[in-house]
Amino acid sequence: MSERDSGDVYSADLPAGPGDSAAAVAEVADAWGAQWDPDEEGGRSAATTAGARGGRLVMPRVAGVHRGVLSGRLELLPQGVNASRAVYQVEEAHDKVHFAAVVILVISAVGALFTVIWPIWPVLLPIAPFGAILALGGWFLVISRLQNSGPEEFLRQVEDELTADDASGEGAG
Repeated sequence: MSERDSGDVYSADLPAGPGDSAAAVAEVADAWGAQWDPDEEGGRSAATTAGARGGRLVMPRVAGVHRGVLSGRLELLPQGVNASRAVYQVEEAHDKVHFAAVVILVISAVGALFTVIWPIWPVLLPIAPFGAILALGGWFLVISRLQNSGPEEFLRQVEDELTADDASGEGAG
C-alpha cells in the first residue's frame, strides 16, 4: 500500500446554491460509501464567508487495477444567484494494487505469448489454443471490467443529482 500527499485540486460548477449543493454532496457520498463531514455553522474553513459551505470528504477511488481512498476538503463557494463552485482539495491518498487482477493479467499475457510465438516454434502449436483461451480469459475477467471512479466522477454525479432535482422540481410545478 502506498501513501502519498497528493495536493490535487478538482472543481465543478454546480447549478444550485451552496446549501442545496451540500445536500446533494451528502446524498452522493452516501451512495458512494464515502464519508462527508460538513463544517458546523461558522465552521473551520476560511472560505465559509458569504454563504460558502465546506467540509471533509473521504471517498473511495478506483483507477484501473489500483484501489484506494482519498481524503480532503470540499468547499462549496457561491457563484451568483443559484450556482456554486465545488472545489475538492485532496490532502491524503492511500492506494494499493488489486493483486488478484494483476496475477490474472500476467497469466493471460503468458497465454497470449504462446498464441503469438507458435509459428516460430511449431512445437508450441498444441498449447496455442490453450494460450488463446488464457488471453481471452484475462480480457473477460479483468480488462473488460476496469473502471475509474474518483473526484471527477463524484463531482459530475453531484452535478447530475442537482440537475435531476431541478428537472423533477420544474415538472411538479
